[in-house]
Amino acid sequence: MPTPSVPTALRFDLLGEALIRWRCVARGDLHHGSLPELFAAMVQDEVHDFPALRPHQRHPWHAFLAQLAAIALHRAGQAQVWTDAADWRQALRALTPDDEDGAPWCLVAPPERPALLQPPVPGERVADWKNLLLAADELDMLVTSKNHDLKAARARRAEPDDWLFALVSLQTQEGFLGAGNYGISRMNGGFASRPGVGVAPASTWGARWLADVQTLLAQRAAIAEQQGLAPESGHALLWLLPWAGTDSLAMFALDPLYIEVCRRVRLESAAGGLAARVTGSKAARIASKERNGITGDPWTPVDAAEGKALTVSGAGFEYKLMAELLTGGRFKQGAAWRLDGWPQDAALELVAQATVRGQGKTEGYHERRVPISPKLRRRLAGPQRVAVADIARRRIVAIADLRKLLWSALVMLFANGDGGDRNDSISDKAGRFARPFEQAEDARFFDDLALEAEAEDADRAALRVQWLLGLVERAEQVLTQAFEAGPRSGMQRYKARAAALSRFHGALRGPKPVLPDLAAHYAEQRRDLAAQPEGQAHD
Repeated sequence: MPTPSVPTALRFDLLGEALIRWRCVARGDLHHGSLPELFAAMVQDEVHDFPALRPHQRHPWHAFLAQLAAIALHRAGQAQVWTDAADWRQALRALTPDDEDGAPWCLVAPPERPALLQPPVPGERVADWKNLLLAADELDMLVTSKNHDLKAARARRAEPDDWLFALVSLQTQEGFLGAGNYGISRMNGGFASRPGVGVAPASTWGARWLADVQTLLAQRAAIAEQQGLAPESGHALLWLLPWAGTDSLAMFALDPLYIEVCRRVRLESAAGGLAARVTGSKAARIASKERNGITGDPWTPVDAAEGKALTVSGAGFEYKLMAELLTGGRFKQGAAWRLDGWPQDAALELVAQATVRGQGKTEGYHERRVPISPKLRRRLAGPQRVAVADIARRRIVAIADLRKLLWSALVMLFANGDGGDRNDSISDKAGRFARPFEQAEDARFFDDLALEAEAEDADRAALRVQWLLGLVERAEQVLTQAFEAGPRSGMQRYKARAAALSRFHGALRGPKPVLPDLAAHYAEQRRDLAAQPEGQAHD
């Protein structure tokens, strides 16, 4: 089917022009293609990455591609993905029947017409909008503290896909940023974040995208029923609807997989490329405040007890949160969390991504991936998940208790062996020296957890003791490495180090041991030693 010509008022047509850059899996060479050609390449698992895509744009771009493909497939009554770009192009055009010239798929279109992720603004003079942006990253949602994280407005020589990725990031993961700048519906409040949490093949962009597209097709009816969304004929591509900035859309009128827009923005041709004009609105595009981010987003876990979507803190996906996501019952996972239906030997991973927002700044982009072996997947998908969650919980408690003991021993060291001579300065110093212990345990937590979680029941007790012994050894290494920061004079140095070691080991072996399981192991060792014949015991 020939590609219709694009009127001169329309520029940068994503359906017909090779505007998106990606690198090939096989050779790593650079490809340029249209959106339909990208879909066809992803079906064949040929896409390694997108060189222009910045880290914080990864999840919104993945979500946009998965939602869009699933919407197109559903509207076409198609259960399986197409392998040919022409079929994808036809299906995408069918989503915009009122715009046969393809304006909704162009980056630039007349203001009264929809453009990609840009609602039409009929009757408005866009040239009067005062906020003119000349760089793609000025448009992006990322706001950095003191401009340190990423230099703003550095992309003045941007390619069309730089603007595309910035536009997707802005419209599908932005939050509140002052009067007239409302955020998306798929987050818990204006200063929250849109997380991207799911189970995916541990491989390529295409494999994850294909898995999520199939899941979204299978789950869209359930999402509609659970969230009170329109099961059929709801608004799916919200940039098709005119928006004067004064009205909000009701959730019941939306498709279960709706792709939203939260800002009034229009791209325009400029010398050397593109520019953007942005203006405010008097209302959020979607009336969803009372939902606390619970919209059926496939990648957003929901805190069941508190009735709100997950908001990631500045600590990111640290091991305690990741353990809760992987094993716990606190969160109701989105559709992209799927442990069943995979090939028996599939190598999977828990993917967690989020850009953490604050008031007028970001607190960093966070991404973490945890491997899920076939054996661990079977345990998590069945009744043994409770046992795995208990293993994780007990380990988290042990790390916290040992960190507290390490801090106490460090206080003794820095107080020259006098526990009563503690002050805020000593406490803060001890905290700084203890912090690397927990950071190191965070990094290795899930590798260690898998060893015990995948073991047979009879072997778990021994593996737990082995892990506890290693945990104590690593904590003691942190303590002894801090000796150089303690007192230097001979007598004080001996006293301080001896007092610190005494505090550390005494709490492990005393009448109220910090780690009871390890204390029981020590006691068993002593009994075994005492039971040996006298001569053998000294060998």
